[in-house]
Amino acid sequence: MFKEVILGLKKNQFLFEELVKRDFKKKYKRTVLGMLWSVLSPLFQLLVMSIVFTKLFGRGMEHYTIYLFSGNLLFAFFKESTTSGMHSLMQNANIIKKINLPKYIFLLSKEVSSCINFGLTLIIYFLFVIIDGVPITWRFIMLLYPILFMLLFNIGVGFVLSAMFVLFKDIQYLYDVFTLMLMYLSAIFYTTDVFSPVMQKFFYCNPVYCYITYFREIVLHQNVPSLMLHVLCAVYAFIVLGIGCLIYKKFNYKFVYYM
Repeated sequence: MFKEVILGLKKNQFLFEELVKRDFKKKYKRTVLGMLWSVLSPLFQLLVMSIVFTKLFGRGMEHYTIYLFSGNLLFAFFKESTTSGMHSLMQNANIIKKINLPKYIFLLSKEVSSCINFGLTLIIYFLFVIIDGVPITWRFIMLLYPILFMLLFNIGVGFVLSAMFVLFKDIQYLYDVFTLMLMYLSAIFYTTDVFSPVMQKFFYCNPVYCYITYFREIVLHQNVPSLMLHVLCAVYAFIVLGIGCLIYKKFNYKFVYYM
């Protein structure tokens, strides 16, 4: 299927580029600040979370703002990417009904738009890192590893959600509850060392936590993450992407009938 996707993107390159431009422009249409909201929105969230949680969890913790920003940055990327992916088919139902196109193009265009927003926020993140006095080392290059696999993981989740949303509209409400629960299980504003060793291992069952932990290991602890963390990041991405592709391929022919 991966070869088929690449060929489909090359064949429909112009449409794919236009979809990305449309999604990006549509998001900030009729806003005064436009693209700046990609930066301001996570900063406002960070400000609120810092005010609320610093006194509770960050007392005595060095670089707590960066710790908090790291978790919030990656979780926001996950949530935006998967939520927009979930709606990708239904939002383009009129096009899909009229033109015979590979349907994954619409989902991938959403993923690219999310990546652009993530990249803009990442620039601000690095500015915060410098201002907070966190040393920037050669290990920062390794941040590409969790970003790449989180992107693949998000695409896999997007495949599953977009297929389910066409067939089962209530999934959007269930997913809101799920992401709220996942946020609290991803150790965004607290540290896991307050839990028992057994519970600390339980957190690694959460893929988003693994990607966040990898980020923090590089930025805050200046360490090369463990081999186990490397394996988990890759395995979660490939498993979910594989499941997503299978579901997408199985129900692909049914989508038009439910739109």
